[in-house]
Amino acid sequence: MPEKVPGGGAAPEISVIIATFNRPDSVARLLSELAEQTLDPSRYEVIVVDDGSVPPAAPRLSGLEVPYRLEVLTQANAGPAAARHRALERARGELAVLVDDDMRVAPNFLAAHRAAHPSGTRRAALGPLRASSALDLPLFERCHIALLEKLEREVRNGETRLRGTNLYTGNVSFPRADYFAAGGFDLGFRISEDTELGVRMERAGIELVIAEDAIARHDSDHTSLATWMRRSRAYGAADARIAAKHPGLAWANPWRFLVLMHPMARPFLMACVLAPIAMKPASRAAMLMSMALAKLGAERVAVAGTTVVYGMQYFIGVRTHAGSLRRALRELRDYRALARATAPSAQGGSA
Repeated sequence: MPEKVPGGGAAPEISVIIATFNRPDSVARLLSELAEQTLDPSRYEVIVVDDGSVPPAAPRLSGLEVPYRLEVLTQANAGPAAARHRALERARGELAVLVDDDMRVAPNFLAAHRAAHPSGTRRAALGPLRASSALDLPLFERCHIALLEKLEREVRNGETRLRGTNLYTGNVSFPRADYFAAGGFDLGFRISEDTELGVRMERAGIELVIAEDAIARHDSDHTSLATWMRRSRAYGAADARIAAKHPGLAWANPWRFLVLMHPMARPFLMACVLAPIAMKPASRAAMLMSMALAKLGAERVAVAGTTVVYGMQYFIGVRTHAGSLRRALRELRDYRALARATAPSAQGGSA
């Protein structure tokens, strides 16, 4: 029996959670696409948290005519984890569907997420991410999509399994009760907050699956190479924080990527640990070469090169978090000992 809510009526089954920042056009488009869902509008609600946009998004979004219950909240900029957590606290649906504000969704989107949670299961269902218009996306965004598609294939073929570190909030659904039972987002993380949540969800017994039909198409406005490289370093530092928070989990340790990356890439990653300042311009030059190859039509080689560049920047971030070469090498030594002690689980997970 659906839960009754104050003021009459029943709580919806699904709460769609959207954190937005300075994307009024794309989030308005997403809200319009959510109005075209195959599910009856009474079965879902949408909660948008504007994380300090300038100008605020509320005046535009609140005026939209949509068939579902829409609530738009505004807060001072506190990061996506804080915005999503606030919406999840406000939500009424048993199932939460989180989607980024720059996504595009088809009419079956919410029905596909709902179908990924049969009665009796405890799941976090990742919806596939696709490029909305691949030719318009910068190379580093195409690389990200390609890596996620590779992960999907490997999971589908039984070559790997999803781990908590694979969780992303651009397109995911899970029972709200499980989110709060796992402790919710750690608001101290401004980046990799989804990975850290995924680690705790897996440890709490929540199964990660792919909801194959719940596709969201990424219409990203990320175009700055410098910003992408800074974020790549920030991911490395944040993942090192995750390892410190969850010691004893080789599959959640950033040093695992030395094993997962191609052997030919490993010397470049270690060079970034040994000499991070010198390797910053080297990694930028490698990225410019990859971009040139992409323009020549060598997309596969360009994506491979971009993956290596990401790894180089990532390990600069890992080294930055360590603070010194001696500590970084000690962390690597400790990871190798942990991986040997916990094999084969240490080799699980994917980039």
